[in-house]
Amino acid sequence: MRPSRPAVLGATTLAVALTGGLLTGVPGADAATSATTATTVSVQSKEIDVTVGPAGARAVCTVVFDLYRPSTATRRHPLPAILTTNGFGGSKDDQADLGTAFAKRGYVVLSYSGLGFGGSACKITLDDPDWDGQAAKQLVTYLGGGKAANDGSRVNYVRKDARSHDGKQRRHDPRVGMIGGSYGGQVQFAVAGIDPRVDTIVPIITWNDLSYSLAPNNTDFTTPTGEGVRYGTPGSEKVGWTSLFFGVGIADGLQHASTDPTRNVGCPNFADQVCAAKAQMDALGYPTQDTLELARHASVSSYVSRIRIPTLLMQGENDTLFNLQEAAATYRALRAQGTPVKMVWQSWGHSGGGTPALGELDMARPGSSYEGVRVIRWFAHHLKDRKVSTGPRFTYFRDWVPYTGIATPAYGTSSRYPAGTSQDLYLSGSDALVPVRASVQTGSAAYANAAGEVPTSFSEVSALQGSPVPDGVTPPYDTPGTFASWTTAPLAAPVVSVGVPRLTLRLSSPVAEQTQAGGPAGQLLLFAKIYDVAPDGSKVLVRRLVSPTRVADVRKPVTIELPGVVHRYETGHRLSVVVAATDAAYRNNKVVTPVTVLTSAADPGVLRLPVLGAGVS
Repeated sequence: MRPSRPAVLGATTLAVALTGGLLTGVPGADAATSATTATTVSVQSKEIDVTVGPAGARAVCTVVFDLYRPSTATRRHPLPAILTTNGFGGSKDDQADLGTAFAKRGYVVLSYSGLGFGGSACKITLDDPDWDGQAAKQLVTYLGGGKAANDGSRVNYVRKDARSHDGKQRRHDPRVGMIGGSYGGQVQFAVAGIDPRVDTIVPIITWNDLSYSLAPNNTDFTTPTGEGVRYGTPGSEKVGWTSLFFGVGIADGLQHASTDPTRNVGCPNFADQVCAAKAQMDALGYPTQDTLELARHASVSSYVSRIRIPTLLMQGENDTLFNLQEAAATYRALRAQGTPVKMVWQSWGHSGGGTPALGELDMARPGSSYEGVRVIRWFAHHLKDRKVSTGPRFTYFRDWVPYTGIATPAYGTSSRYPAGTSQDLYLSGSDALVPVRASVQTGSAAYANAAGEVPTSFSEVSALQGSPVPDGVTPPYDTPGTFASWTTAPLAAPVVSVGVPRLTLRLSSPVAEQTQAGGPAGQLLLFAKIYDVAPDGSKVLVRRLVSPTRVADVRKPVTIELPGVVHRYETGHRLSVVVAATDAAYRNNKVVTPVTVLTSAADPGVLRLPVLGAGVS
């Protein structure tokens, strides 16, 4: 959604678009999806009081919203509705283009400012179902005619459903879908998990598990299938992002202090538990159990079994906040339980300016963007019962494919996720990465961190940098002696990687062996990543993504999920796997902890690389 301040948590560019165009094997705008030029749209700004919170902590919050009503919406001819809200730091105004565009396509659109933002009262509660979910649920009731706005007005021109998606009859049940980005994405799960009247959702660049998002650990995942992002060993605070959020949230509270002065009492504009969690992570560098419980209660990973409605996930390849693993985890969980779900990996996310590629997303001009037509057709199918294709099961943006106009040619498609296959590459000797296990040489590579959490590797400044590197911005680097790396020979042919690589290592760290039993502070932290190395030796850290990893027991092999990417390694380039001691975007070990990475023909380290085609030869 278009930002009113620096782009964070989806106050990025989502409401720049969501309109039409051509899809592979899918026609463009037609009678089922096009706007009606004769339709005019009226917009009214209103307020509504909602009662939210768990039992024993109920509160009344005033929510401000804009209602976009097409001239064709009447009591005799009711239309389906779309409910949307802002990303973190935004407001209802961010969805002005979306509201107008979809109203002209025959939807009643309600855009509201989330709790704690843009003129709505109460504090920020991280899209928790008890707070933000309950608020959105009462807006669904309003669209169904069962609740009045504060001016006494009611809605009687939204289409009703005879039964909800669970097959039960419910009062005030509108035909309604939801869409929104980041903070405005997770709230869709929050309400869908408690309100079967919601018919379909389109969560964009949002999280699966907020504890992973803000303090990731890319090993020791505890989900039964091993494909989620919920970990057992606490991760490392993503300190740049967490600090940025607090600055934006506090600023919003000050800006709208006259609307609700209580927002700034105690913890300023955040629920008190959120301030306590931030202070705790700043002090320790990792989340305690209380912080994990707070973050996970506000995460779809905790209640995904209740999400049973058609879901279109859109996640950013250029996103160091909510990475591709988060959408993949949600996708796999929904798919496993039979929930209808499709997934788009788009070029843009929270990082690198949050700007969609040409023809990828344009909310103001329906019919001109790839993602736009996906959303138009998704709603046409699920809200208007139109028999139109909703596109492939899995699509991904390829930034190496040239095109003009709409971005369709740049999108690869697959009938399944993950697409393609995987190839094993082996750590050999002290610095080689080889495709044949028989070529592995016994060897080791050693490194150590600096004392006192001093960062000796740099990947990004959260939300302010992206890839490729803008002029005048510091490129990623690793200080000699503080990392180990293994590199392939020059590639004989291009290699396309789509998915989430995995790296298995054997480590030796006598210091960590002595301290790890004491808990996270004494456990080894490392940061794994893959560089694309050009023939001239220059390196690109793909999308500036790294995988922070806290190792519970260095005596055992550790398997790390590396950053999910869509990337083409060109002929003559090399892949380089790096394990670094620190990263400036995260909290690091305080005590010097030397590490040796071991490999041998009998038990080599392994990089499992997702590939399309033949892979590395």
